[in-house]
Amino acid sequence: MLPIDLPIRAATETVIAHGITPDRCDILQNGSTLVLRLTETLVARVVKDVDGPRQGTDWFARENAIAQHLTQHGAPVIPLHPALPPGPHEHLGYPMNFWEYVTAIDEAAQPQEIGRTLCQCHDVMSQFEPALPELAILTESLDILNERTLFPTETQQMLKQHLERSIKALAAFPHQALHGDAHLGNLMNTTRGLLWTDWEDTFAGPVEWDVASAIWNAKLLDADDTTANVILKAYREAGGHLDTEAMHHSLIGRAAVMTAWYPILYPNPNPERQRRLQHRLDWLAKI
Repeated sequence: MLPIDLPIRAATETVIAHGITPDRCDILQNGSTLVLRLTETLVARVVKDVDGPRQGTDWFARENAIAQHLTQHGAPVIPLHPALPPGPHEHLGYPMNFWEYVTAIDEAAQPQEIGRTLCQCHDVMSQFEPALPELAILTESLDILNERTLFPTETQQMLKQHLERSIKALAAFPHQALHGDAHLGNLMNTTRGLLWTDWEDTFAGPVEWDVASAIWNAKLLDADDTTANVILKAYREAGGHLDTEAMHHSLIGRAAVMTAWYPILYPNPNPERQRRLQHRLDWLAKI
């Protein structure tokens, strides 16, 4: 586990420099990214793994830009905190940004609302003008596999082949700004309603990528076709169009991306994570 003292200091000194006095330091998440509640309304998100595969602040800048755009147009997202410049900020070598604190409620997100809110975000993001990297999480994952040996040779080659095919196939479909990592762990049910968060993977690609990310676990890990189908139906009823072939390639690409990142995100996976990894590998091997 990476140390947290210096990232906490970096966040607190940054908010103090902007005239805000932290009155608490509640750790909301402690992984490669540290999430801290520093006041009643302010949350800091600090990258701890400064030596990881993502260097610098360009990706934070893209996250901030898309989050601002979504907030300004009333999309269901957690907003950046208005008391600080959007940044991205960097102090003591740690990139960070700052968000409004929202209160989670202990109710599962309804599948209909998942599909509807994702379509709402896509509608707003379709008007986002700044250029974003094309299919970035797929190309980034392929680069990682080309640079690092993370799996046995046969498995590593299989993952690279799936990513190469998915990149080629998805390049042929219309692209727009996406969430990039729209799994349900990046969705919060709050007193403000269902809100999407964690936009650091935003890139340009087919909308089917985000929808595939939202349904992958239900459809292909939990064999819960009912939930997956309700999400798909709600997305379409909200005005979204989904291409069957693009969905197929997105599901495959999503599995390959998640698998490629597993050794980086979970170097010591618990039995449940090991099961999930093996399930994805088994599924990909059959495609």
